[in-house]
Amino acid sequence: MRKSARFNPDFPHLYLMMNKPLGAVCAVASDSHPTVFSFLDDEKKKQAFLAPRGVRLHTVGRLDSDTSGLLLLTTDGRFSHHITAPESAINKTYLVTLKKPIADPAQQEDYIKKCAAGLLLPPDHKAQQEKSAPARLTFRSPDICTITVTEGKFHEVRRIFRALGNEVSALHRLSIDSLQLDKNLVPGQYRELTQEEILSFKK
Repeated sequence: MRKSARFNPDFPHLYLMMNKPLGAVCAVASDSHPTVFSFLDDEKKKQAFLAPRGVRLHTVGRLDSDTSGLLLLTTDGRFSHHITAPESAINKTYLVTLKKPIADPAQQEDYIKKCAAGLLLPPDHKAQQEKSAPARLTFRSPDICTITVTEGKFHEVRRIFRALGNEVSALHRLSIDSLQLDKNLVPGQYRELTQEEILSFKK
């Protein structure tokens, strides 16, 4: 049986981890924001702009301009699809700062239970009202929590908290599956994934 290209050394691909800065967009070009590709060296920019389709460097999913943290870029379309497809149910964990602190333990527990059951997400631009899959919520303080989602719906985390009657004032992605954002990367910096990190997604 033919092996998947992302795990076959005969088909080398590029896999990058970036600490996406606030204000940057996951687009090739923008008139109003810097793009994540502007932080790459010249050789990698060529892979993003000049390489043929199928081996072009692209972002694995998107983070909006107001979200920072772990972003993956790759030339491997199968790798991207595996991570972003809802049926893969890959965990994505975010650090959330809430606009309205929740100090009451009972209200925190109510938030946790509602996230675990799934919420009816309000419409947001192109996204219609829809149900979210179960999410795991943990409070670190009244205004700081982490949330783990698996779907990647449009503005999903922000819409979850709107459904709970709150707002997100800051959002930072910490991890994708078992891959943690490298703490040595300052915003805008990136590095290649290790072979072990790439293969961890095979599971």
